[in-house]
Amino acid sequence: MFKVFSTVFAIALAGFIAFSNAADAGAVASGTFTGASDHITTGGVEVIKNDDGSHTVVLGADFSLDGAPDPRVGFGKDGKYDKATGMGLLKSLNGKQSFTVPAGVNPADYNQVYIWCLKFNVPLGVAAIN
Repeated sequence: MFKVFSTVFAIALAGFIAFSNAADAGAVASGTFTGASDHITTGGVEVIKNDDGSHTVVLGADFSLDGAPDPRVGFGKDGKYDKATGMGLLKSLNGKQSFTVPAGVNPADYNQVYIWCLKFNVPLGVAAIN
């Protein structure tokens, strides 16, 4: 009887630990893009906390940008883009894509995700995130 109880307890504990770790990972913020600077930018975005504590920005399958030179992804706050948060060039003008948040950048310090034209220093799209 004790052997059965200890086996069941061990399985339950392992499940709890796995659930706890999974609960640490996942979307911590999300939003929807609107266009800026006469550009059409649409679709969803999520900020994901990874199991290792790092973060990833994921543009949804519905993401779309009408086009621009040098479109980059980054964070901003209250209408101001922060160049130090740059995550790189868009991989495509449409569809799902992921970007690694640079070490030392805390997504909780920001309330917007930007698609930013580095060449002309203007926003192409902004998503308020919560």
